[in-house]
Amino acid sequence: MYTTQLDNGTLNNYAVEPKMTYAEYPAVYEQRRYIVQGAIAALFVAATVLVSFAVS
Repeated sequence: MYTTQLDNGTLNNYAVEPKMTYAEYPAVYEQRRYIVQGAIAALFVAATVLVSFAVS
């Protein structure tokens, strides 16, 4: 932890900042996986809504 002291005696503590890394564009197989996950999520939401309408 990095600590500085001001002229009036107060201490300021600063956290150590981690090294910044950049995100990489997803590969083709990862993009396909995201599409499949989105489709499954959409089907799950649609099924939940249909069941709630059927029950009510």
